[in-house]
Amino acid sequence: MRQPWQSSHALLVIPVALIVVITVVDQLVPADIHLGPLLVVAPAITVSFAGPWLTGLVGLLAVGAQAYIGWHFGVLFSRNVVVQVLALAVLSALAVFYCVVRERRRRQLEQVRAVAEAAQHVLLWPLPERIGPLTIACLYLAAEDEAQIGGDLYAATATGSGVRVMIGDVRGKGLAAIGEAALIIGAFREAAHRHPTLPELAVSLEESVARNLPHLESPDDPGERFATVLLAEIPDDDNITRILSCGHPPPLLLRPSSAVTIPVHPAAPLGIQGPQPADYTLDVFSFEPGDTLLLYTDGVIEARDAGGQFFPFADCAAQWAGSSPEELLHHIRRDLLAHVGGRLNDDAALIALSRAPEPHQREHRHRRGLHAGRLVHGPGATSR
Repeated sequence: MRQPWQSSHALLVIPVALIVVITVVDQLVPADIHLGPLLVVAPAITVSFAGPWLTGLVGLLAVGAQAYIGWHFGVLFSRNVVVQVLALAVLSALAVFYCVVRERRRRQLEQVRAVAEAAQHVLLWPLPERIGPLTIACLYLAAEDEAQIGGDLYAATATGSGVRVMIGDVRGKGLAAIGEAALIIGAFREAAHRHPTLPELAVSLEESVARNLPHLESPDDPGERFATVLLAEIPDDDNITRILSCGHPPPLLLRPSSAVTIPVHPAAPLGIQGPQPADYTLDVFSFEPGDTLLLYTDGVIEARDAGGQFFPFADCAAQWAGSSPEELLHHIRRDLLAHVGGRLNDDAALIALSRAPEPHQREHRHRRGLHAGRLVHGPGATSR
């Protein structure tokens, strides 16, 4: 609240300076030239940046300046000056009334925005920074103005033996796709704890989508309803990670010296057909301590610059392979928005998961860091 108030006070110099300049110049020009009517510019300008109180104050100063000009020339009670003063007072009052209406609508808009943000946070819970041995960071960039979520979705939950993560993308984008995303997120949160394997979990999600997605079809956007989803299962005590793709882009595995796209055998997206567990292929890879796994939606890899070039996602991520998940997503967000010129045409979501190093690895790195610290203290340092 302090910043807009300070900005209004700084800009207040402009209308006050105009009042002073017009008043002074009106007394210096020939008597047949009247600049007093120009004082109406001051409250008119103030409306653009100030509230009703400051606008009323400037309007009062303008009326006082108009009266002073009339008094200075000895014509304060002449019909012409009286009409000018009254007209300036009426216009200033109208400016104040406009400010009151605008401030009321602004408060209403802020309340609606606060409710919308709360609803969006309920639909898309922020992921915890840590689940078991995993450090997690997430990033969501909505294409719709004033929206925090859209057609992309993600969720993560701890099971008895590890962590299950989902990232997906429903057909469409922006606010129209929020209902479909919320449906899949809710189905995952419940089914992730009930099914022992990812294929069975995928079948459960497919059944939920088949039952409910048709009811969410918008008259303005008819057509087939479907969603791509990637499921990952990361055990707590095993480096073998399992993933299942329902038409979703494969994840990216970052290691200190490389960025590798994990090969997947994608099945049909949710909502296309009713497959059985045997129809899904479970892909397996090694997710070692110190590695970072990047899950993303097609809004990231299909982002284009002004020349139509796709965002070099893998190359960008590889540059920051040694960063923490939060720092990694910070760098990717900066580079992505710079590539597209600050605005995305599609929703984009990313999840970065890093497995903590083994205790002996952390101890080794800590000792190595202490030893390196001694070496950079200066030529006079001695080893012990």
